[in-house]
Amino acid sequence: MPTEHSSLITAPPGGVWTDDVGVITGALELRTGCSDDGEVRVTVRYEEADEWYAVRGGTGRLHDPADAEVLHSVLVAVLHRPES
Repeated sequence: MPTEHSSLITAPPGGVWTDDVGVITGALELRTGCSDDGEVRVTVRYEEADEWYAVRGGTGRLHDPADAEVLHSVLVAVLHRPES
């Protein structure tokens, strides 16, 4: 069964690069989706917006689709940079 993980983040300095609109900054929602065969797609949108954007380099394949949750956690740890 396909899985999807989503988290609210604050973009790091320099923002998050997307294939669709370039850099986006500020309060964002990060989504990691994974199909049954392990194909991963990472997308992002402005918090509470309707349109999702593909994160640059955010596609690939996992050996085990169960690892999608771990991948999402790592991406959140890297990209979530709230101001101190």
